Amino acid sequence: MPLPHLPASAPTSASAHNLILPVGTQVVTRVAVQRRNGKGCVKGAVGAIAQSPTDNSHAYDIRLADDTQIRLKRHEFSIRKHFQHVGAEQAADYLADYNLYDAVIYRCVVGSRAYGLDHAQSDTDRRGIYLPPAHLHWSLYGIPEQLENKETEECYWELQKFIILALKANPNVLECLYTPLVETATPLAEELLAARSMFLSQLVYQTYNGYVLSQFKKMEQDLRNQGRIRWKHAMHLIRLLLSGITILKDGFVPV
Repeated sequence: MPLPHLPASAPTSASAHNLILPVGTQVVTRVAVQRRNGKGCVKGAVGAIAQSPTDNSHAYDIRLADDTQIRLKRHEFSIRKHFQHVGAEQAADYLADYNLYDAVIYRCVVGSRAYGLDHAQSDTDRRGIYLPPAHLHWSLYGIPEQLENKETEECYWELQKFIILALKANPNVLECLYTPLVETATPLAEELLAARSMFLSQLVYQTYNGYVLSQFKKMEQDLRNQGRIRWKHAMHLIRLLLSGITILKDGFVPV
């Protein structure tokens, strides 16, 4: 069975590469070498530095996991922590083979357009839910909690993350569940929308107040830095206050 491809070494500065590594540093071999007992040592073997040279023109003595020793120059091995970091980056590339936006099960428009407060220059903010295939959920690589594209003003939460945020009465997520501007909704998303009222709780009092306070802070910063407030922040503040009151009194999110 062929060995898995080993990642290239992590980029390091010239000064870092000239440092003498101390005894005990765990390393990974980058070349296949001959052991002192005559047996071969494959690339990717793990060991620890047993003796360091006085400078990097000489070799390190490295003790492998089976207690045999080999001699390697600095460019012939990587520090294990660095090697693992690069491997993790390559593992993340696994998801690049999939267009996770194809897994969007719910897409809606929120913000000013949903509230009828938009103008000609208003952005179209799209939010929603994505549900990737099961084998990606079960893989060692995992999946991102959200997909975000700032250029197109889109953000899609992974289904579990979306439900957790909804249970915590996150204002952005509750708005998604109640906006009338729905562009995509699979049968599963329709079931979730039909049960949206179960996410409304007294937590709304804390979460909406928290968002209101953040808008106050933005307005204070505008006054300090520019001498005037941005009416967009004031509008968001009023909308959040009215939404929170309506949810607690009438049991729905006014969008």
